[in-house]
Amino acid sequence: MTSDPIVTADDFTVLSSEHHYSGWAIDVRSDTIRMPDGAVVKRDVIRHPGAVAVVALDAEGNVVMVRQYRHPVRQFLLELPAGLLDVAGEPALAAAKRELHEEAALTATEWHVLVDLHTSPGMTDEAIRIFLARGLAEVAAGDRFETEHEEVSMTVERFSLDELVEQAVGGELTNGPAVAGVLAAHTAAARGWAGLRAPDAPWRARPALGSG
Repeated sequence: MTSDPIVTADDFTVLSSEHHYSGWAIDVRSDTIRMPDGAVVKRDVIRHPGAVAVVALDAEGNVVMVRQYRHPVRQFLLELPAGLLDVAGEPALAAAKRELHEEAALTATEWHVLVDLHTSPGMTDEAIRIFLARGLAEVAAGDRFETEHEEVSMTVERFSLDELVEQAVGGELTNGPAVAGVLAAHTAAARGWAGLRAPDAPWRARPALGSG
């Protein structure tokens, strides 16, 4: 009895790459790849620095959300506080703390990794780590960040986990990391928050701009 050969990622050989565009957050290239069966194909790739997001849960069990304008979809979307990992070498946890401070004017005393995502692996290497933050406290008015660009019109709102789950399954909450974070938090809460990873847990999927 024979078995099919095991195919690994190393069996997909990049023959060449053609760079098309560099922007403020992304690069775009086309890779020519030899497949395991010998076929040669072209795949477009969006290079992304990665991102972090935060499910910030208050003492009443409400999640802190932001409503922000997103130009590609021409809508205001309900999202988690989040931001790019665009500082080389910055630990993901430090970035998450910064984004929670900047976007929601909050700090937290208790942090865990909630879930890691490849957001759209058919076209981009973007990965996002979603943290759970508890033990929330308001940032003093004099220590808050001045908003700019899309954040000028951003609002901060709070919803229970159950409300957000209903919005997700009902099609009202459509931001991918927000849906994943809410559903992961709802599941973790049902398990009594057991088994959550440490905030500095290894993150192999993080793009290569930085480490941590």
